[in-house]
Amino acid sequence: MFSNVESSFKKLHTINRRMFILSAAKVVVFGGIVLRLFSLQINENKKYLTLSDKNRLREWRLPPIRGEFLDYFGKTIAGNLKVYQLHVVPEEVENFKILMVRLKEILGITDQDFLKIIKKKNSQKPWETLIISENLTWDQFSKINFYLHELAGAKPVLSVARSYPYKETFTHVLGYVSQASKEDLINNEIIKKNHVPGLRVGKIGLEKTFENNLIGTNGVQRYEVNAYGKRINQIDHKDGEKGKNIKLTIDTEIQKLSNQLLTDKSGSISVMDIYTGEIVAMHSSPSFDPSLFLYGITSKDWRQIRENPLKPLINKTISGLYSPGSTIKPLVALSALENDVITPNFTVKCTGKMEMYGQTYHCWKEKGHGVMKLRNAIKQSCDTYFYETARKLGVDRLSITASKFGLGGKVLKEYFPNEKKGLVPNTKWKKNTLGIGWVLGETLITGIGQGYIQTTPLQLCLMMAQLANGGFKIYPKIIVDENQDTLENIKYKMALNVNKEKEENILPKIKAVEELFNIKDEKYMRLFRNPENVKFVLEAVFASTNELYGTSYSSRIEDPKYQFAGKTGTSQVKRITEEARELDLKTSQIPYEERDHALYIAYGPYKNPRYAVSIIVEHGGSGSVVAAPIAKKLFKFIIDRHELREQTRKQNLVTT
Repeated sequence: MFSNVESSFKKLHTINRRMFILSAAKVVVFGGIVLRLFSLQINENKKYLTLSDKNRLREWRLPPIRGEFLDYFGKTIAGNLKVYQLHVVPEEVENFKILMVRLKEILGITDQDFLKIIKKKNSQKPWETLIISENLTWDQFSKINFYLHELAGAKPVLSVARSYPYKETFTHVLGYVSQASKEDLINNEIIKKNHVPGLRVGKIGLEKTFENNLIGTNGVQRYEVNAYGKRINQIDHKDGEKGKNIKLTIDTEIQKLSNQLLTDKSGSISVMDIYTGEIVAMHSSPSFDPSLFLYGITSKDWRQIRENPLKPLINKTISGLYSPGSTIKPLVALSALENDVITPNFTVKCTGKMEMYGQTYHCWKEKGHGVMKLRNAIKQSCDTYFYETARKLGVDRLSITASKFGLGGKVLKEYFPNEKKGLVPNTKWKKNTLGIGWVLGETLITGIGQGYIQTTPLQLCLMMAQLANGGFKIYPKIIVDENQDTLENIKYKMALNVNKEKEENILPKIKAVEELFNIKDEKYMRLFRNPENVKFVLEAVFASTNELYGTSYSSRIEDPKYQFAGKTGTSQVKRITEEARELDLKTSQIPYEERDHALYIAYGPYKNPRYAVSIIVEHGGSGSVVAAPIAKKLFKFIIDRHELREQTRKQNLVTT
């Protein structure tokens, strides 16, 4: 009996214990569920609300709107236009192959382009945006939007692309933009910060130099989307900040004329204000359309540009190196006068050649010029006269004068990193570079702009500008200066520099004016010892163009309004042998690559000079026949536009 009761008690205890454990387990589970619900709804509310919004909302960063380039008169020479694009993020697409087949049908994508897209997709990460098309037509864009409900993952995008309305006219000044590369993202934090798929950045020229000013900032759009990722409603929109507009000193009309004058030629034209240093035109020919690089240049177009024997990729104005030929003779004359080596009455008899140490140095005129004084030697470009002048002067003194007037130094280095320095040789340079001494014959040929000396067309333009303004240093610029000086003030500062060393009693007054106008940077420093020497050389250059027997007399303009003064130059690219001299071939009979370069430097209008010009036509032959006639057409147009430029200058001064 007792054992039965004990057995029943044990069974009851076991049941009660199991019930307790089960109940406790229920309490723990229920408590855990309650705690988890509390955690989800209260503690982690923001987290899951954000995740929910991320599924419901989408944010698109818009491409930044690039700043524009304007010419001196406010014309847009590099702007922006709207383009329609199609983007796809592969990881957001359920079946990429089906989507692409459908897009191929809708857009009419060729098999070749289709394979390129697939190859590009395979080369990037699944979460990176794949650009299917960067420049859809309106019809294509409309079709995509019409079928968007069945194109899950496809994103039609309204973007911005660069526009170059003047095509090849400004290419070597502005450069071009193309898709940002990995190197661009690594080397430039601003590009990295504003990067979106398809972003275009500057690759060369001013587009690259001013990239950080031009790029702007991203805009942002937020949309509510459905389960398929289709946009239902725009929630928010934040405009980005457009990049800064940059105004150049260049006149589009003169730049266009420069392009026309060099059609089918390889060469350069530079035009500069002789007081302000403003670049009015700077064209290198041949050029190419920068728009070809916007969406990736085709192999055919790239091959045509790269294999063109006239080398359109080279900016000849700043990177082309040429012997200056006879265009250096005015500077040789000035250097000789400044160093008291000769006087204007120094006489040399030209017989057509000069013998020295068994070497013959020829004058361009076979039978010679006869007895020459300095003025006539410049006017008729007598080589023999300048052989003798250079011999008396020496290459070292000539080198100093040439360097002061801008040869052998970069002119726009802060704007164009690819600008070349050129070379103004001297005895020390040759010893240090080549390890051998200088010989007298090298001095003679340097005196006529041949031999080791190498200059860029822009350097020659600067040289002419600094001669034409009376011999004062200027600093060329291609960007409109917000703090630009008046012409009257510039001339006044130049006059101060002339009078500085004259009378001691005016020095305190000059110092007071210098403090008033803040003249401390030697901006208009004089480059001469005696101003009469500069005047003499300029008058001789005038004779070279406007008097009978002058080398560019046939290109003169008799109307005083347009009258200009200039010096021709013919730069040899190959040593002329005695055999070739006897043959006396015409330019057209000589192989193109062996023809001389044709050069011309000039300033005008003569009575009140304001502009300097340098022209080079590669393998053009004679400077008087090929380059000088270009200057005649150019100067008339430049002077006709002068009044408009001055009106704009005054408006700019009032504005700033």
